[in-house]
Amino acid sequence: MKKLTEEILFAGNWITLKVLKLSGPEGQIIKWECVERRNRQTGLVIVPRLIPSNRIVLIKQYRPAINNYIIGFPAGVADSDDIEAEALRELQEETGFTGQITSISPPLKSNPAFIDDYVYVINAEIDETYAPNLKPVQNLGPGEDIEVILVKEDVLLSFLKEQHNQGMEIGIAPWYVFGSR
Repeated sequence: MKKLTEEILFAGNWITLKVLKLSGPEGQIIKWECVERRNRQTGLVIVPRLIPSNRIVLIKQYRPAINNYIIGFPAGVADSDDIEAEALRELQEETGFTGQITSISPPLKSNPAFIDDYVYVINAEIDETYAPNLKPVQNLGPGEDIEVILVKEDVLLSFLKEQHNQGMEIGIAPWYVFGSR
């Protein structure tokens, strides 16, 4: 495959919608629609665990694109190249919790057939006995509607299935992490 041309159909504040014209393996012309993130192309997905209870921290967030709430992990877009600091900032903003990063994935592609961004999956531990974590306070941005949900790992899959059966959307990340075991 070889890219021949690129046409921008829409350029907004956060994304650009493009149509690519490609030359296929047998010389055929293929048109492909895709999205490119503008400015920042690094996403973060934080998989937080409360210690010592081993509860998993999920969020329920309204997403206009699907006109519904979705259950997933705290996530966001990095404002700098310091992935650890950015993940801790997102964790605090969306959940109110202060934690420690235990691992960071290499940059991953979340949906390369559709979008060009990179995503890091970050594991975090939260000491729930630490004073600021006893009564966490979210620091949500304008328009953010996020509820924090704490679920024991051994019932997480049944919780996600129950929520789905009640009409809630389920993000792919919790299923990838806990549903494929």
